[in-house]
Amino acid sequence: MADIMLKLNGITKIFNEGTQDEKRALDDFTLDVAESDFITIIGSNGAGKTTLLNVIAGTVEPDEGQLMVDGQDVTRWPDYKMAQFISRVFQSPTMGTAGEMTIEENLCMAELRGKKRGLKWGVTAKRRKAYKEILKVLDLGLEERLKQSVGMLSGGQRQSMTLLMTTLALPRVLLLDEHTAALDPRTATKVMDLTDSMVRDNRLTTLMVTHNMNQALKYGNRMVMLHQGKVQLDIQGEAKQKMSVAEIIAEFGQTLKDETLLST
Repeated sequence: MADIMLKLNGITKIFNEGTQDEKRALDDFTLDVAESDFITIIGSNGAGKTTLLNVIAGTVEPDEGQLMVDGQDVTRWPDYKMAQFISRVFQSPTMGTAGEMTIEENLCMAELRGKKRGLKWGVTAKRRKAYKEILKVLDLGLEERLKQSVGMLSGGQRQSMTLLMTTLALPRVLLLDEHTAALDPRTATKVMDLTDSMVRDNRLTTLMVTHNMNQALKYGNRMVMLHQGKVQLDIQGEAKQKMSVAEIIAEFGQTLKDETLLST
């Protein structure tokens, strides 16, 4: 049995507590994530998906509960400290890369991420050669454009680069925050296939929030549905593979009121 990489125990987060706008985003939320799990996360708007990722990343501190990463209590760690464990890819392709820097400079920055300051900064000939080989995986021709500004790339190219950069300094946990939502369907499919390949090849423990039901069922070994800050459904393995979008809608249609989620 795989070791537990990520453990959330009794996590509660309430926004605007005691006011008419009070929102219990996570309610005694408990979840164990095994090493190398690839979990897709679904749920209607307001179910707690984004708050969950924010708590794991350290950008939001829970009111109650405990967060463990690889056996270490990191409940009160701020996001800059959590960065040594966690990598996150956001919906906007511009958030994972520095547009004013070149492709090779972005890769070098990712390679040195989380390492002690004082390490020599700079794109050496050795690094440049390695980056060319790494970029060939994307099959986008970027290995011949190392000195080009990342700001000149398309959204799909930048999101692909962001994924590649996470593998240079392998995180304990990878968070994917609707990372294909801003892409056209064809590009989104390509980025998802790349995501799946990188997660599998590097055995990355991954949580992916998505509003696309087909993605949620096709990718990953486990699917978790959130509703009102709690786990509504947790399905994995063969049971997940056999489940269809129609079955989920038939059983949880009233819970999943979000039209985007219900669309296939």
